[in-house]
Amino acid sequence: MFLESRDPTSTLNSQRLSSKMKPLSPRIQTMAKLITVAVLIALAGFLASRVDMNIVLMRFFRDLARSKARKRLYGNQHALLIPMLLGTEDFILNKTDDDKFAEKDALTMTAAELATYTGEDDDDDSPLYICISGRIYDVTAGERFYGVDGKYHLFVGKDATRAYATGCLEDNDDCVTSSTDGLTETEFKEIDRWLELYETHDKYTFVGFLVDDPVDQLLEMEATEEGEEQQQEQ
Repeated sequence: MFLESRDPTSTLNSQRLSSKMKPLSPRIQTMAKLITVAVLIALAGFLASRVDMNIVLMRFFRDLARSKARKRLYGNQHALLIPMLLGTEDFILNKTDDDKFAEKDALTMTAAELATYTGEDDDDDSPLYICISGRIYDVTAGERFYGVDGKYHLFVGKDATRAYATGCLEDNDDCVTSSTDGLTETEFKEIDRWLELYETHDKYTFVGFLVDDPVDQLLEMEATEEGEEQQQEQ
């Protein structure tokens, strides 16, 4: 049987060191806690000044709904929430034959027609329609969010593709528009995530496609032809 040999000098030094170390006084402990809290508050304020919490929460609940839909449709292996929150998830959107058939017979609607489905008239029992990338969805089941008093009512009755991409929640033409000019790759991926939400949601339904007004197209063609004729005359 072997006995472990110990260095008596090492043992003596550790005893001396432990005897010199005294517990922090309650006053110093309190100051340390206050300093820690102050640092955390300052850090939270710094992050809040750079991140719009409305956007963070909006996208969190969107991804939570996507996770539930993926679990229902594709199984647990595609429903992990953490990769979605980190933006590293794989995009999957497997359309059934019924989905493809519905798209063939889908309605078409102009921007003027879409603008009537907002639920803003007192006697209006019409559904609530939103549009993203030219695809129209019925979100009446989410009236708490998309209704007249809802936080996302600014999306209703118009193609708000840019707002979905950027997270802009300002009700103006620069934000709530179909324009995708200048969007980054990351912002285009946000559009895909919103499309997945509406396509796979168990309460929202696909309605049809947004199309240009034929009258507006004719007027634009006439204006273009007149401009070309004037240039030729010059």
